[in-house]
Amino acid sequence: MFNKVLIANRGEIAVRIIRACRELGISTLAIVSEADRDSLHAYIADDVVCVGTAPSSDSYLNIQNILSAAVIKGADAIHPGFGFLSENAEFAEICNECNITFIGPTPENIRLLGDKAMAKQTMKNANVPTIPGSDGEVTEIDEATAIAESIGFPLLIKAAAGGGGRGIRIVQNKDELVPAFEAAKAEAVACFGYGGVYIEKYLKNTRHVEFQIFADNHGNIVHLGERDCSLQRRNQKIIEETPCPVMTEKLRQEMGNSAIRAAKAVGYRNTGTVEFLLDEDMNFYFMEMNTRIQVEHPITEMVTGIDLVKEQIAVAAGKPLSFGQKDIVLRGHSIECRINAENPSKNFMPSGGTINVLHVPGGNGIRFDSHIYQGYKVPTNYDSMLGKAIVWARTRDEAIAKMNGFMTEAVIEGIDTNISFHTEIIDSKFFRSGKYHTKSIEEMLKVKEKVKKK
Repeated sequence: MFNKVLIANRGEIAVRIIRACRELGISTLAIVSEADRDSLHAYIADDVVCVGTAPSSDSYLNIQNILSAAVIKGADAIHPGFGFLSENAEFAEICNECNITFIGPTPENIRLLGDKAMAKQTMKNANVPTIPGSDGEVTEIDEATAIAESIGFPLLIKAAAGGGGRGIRIVQNKDELVPAFEAAKAEAVACFGYGGVYIEKYLKNTRHVEFQIFADNHGNIVHLGERDCSLQRRNQKIIEETPCPVMTEKLRQEMGNSAIRAAKAVGYRNTGTVEFLLDEDMNFYFMEMNTRIQVEHPITEMVTGIDLVKEQIAVAAGKPLSFGQKDIVLRGHSIECRINAENPSKNFMPSGGTINVLHVPGGNGIRFDSHIYQGYKVPTNYDSMLGKAIVWARTRDEAIAKMNGFMTEAVIEGIDTNISFHTEIIDSKFFRSGKYHTKSIEEMLKVKEKVKKK
């Protein structure tokens, strides 16, 4: 096992990794920016190094400073968490060259799966269902027009190096194709430094269902069931749950087997998530594969009883998986709500400031993964997520009631949060019924806006 792990991240995921290392008897090294000197992960780590000023480019994305801190402080492994450098193949490669273990997949895995067009073709070759569209990147508008005529409208233009909902355009008809094509390419360059795009058929009223997979260095690959991540705003996940409300055992087996085929096709290592779109007829299609631990991983932990972060560390250290497929049993139901520092009544404007009052509900089956505390000053330099409310119960109805209770009781004063927005979603008919899709929240907001204008 490792002696010291550097956590190349911040916020709640940094706290989560530090706690996992502590349970494994591993020393931890936190990195901070100047804006994060008072963050919780800086206080609870065994050691801490400031790696730069507030901007991410100067600190949490500063490969040279991070690796220098690891070498000087004697860290023999780096956990990247999610976001920042977690899916940066160059970073993983340099870690290996410095004899520092990157706790995650191989650089080759990251590079292949980070290219969405190449990943799609790889999955197609591995007999994993894929969405009709281009067989690779589309560089010319004439080619885009020919593909559009072949698969029909509506369609999606997506950044090949994309993620987080960036570089995506929905095209409803031929007149929208050219401006959408150019806009997607421009946004891809701005966000990812690369303007490659590909085209897919746009599927209406789909669910976003992802499968958690784990692979070790000994040839073992296992899936840990699904998570429904369909409740999104502007392609950003808000609420996740497991099991998926419309999942059947037969469909779970088919999707799980496809997820494992996807992992085998690229010789995958460590943890990852194979993401699918599920249509109204219960047909599923490969969307992408995320090569990192996910924000929503706790709900899988709640229903399987497996600590995914500790397993990540153990697998990276060369140990075989501590479980096999037959050991994976999904028990009960779990829901996660992402609590953000933002104001829903002001178009979700980010909010910064000092948390004057903080009350976090507790109780059986309730978990709050967070880095905030009373008196903590929330910076506006980074993602607005304050924490994740996670509940577990025997049934979905009980889990909904428990989450509703959490949101009713929770108090965060001094900044704006989206707690009231979560309550609104949890109380909605589409959520209670389980009959929702990726556009349900946008449709709800449009209705609210119409009522407001009247």
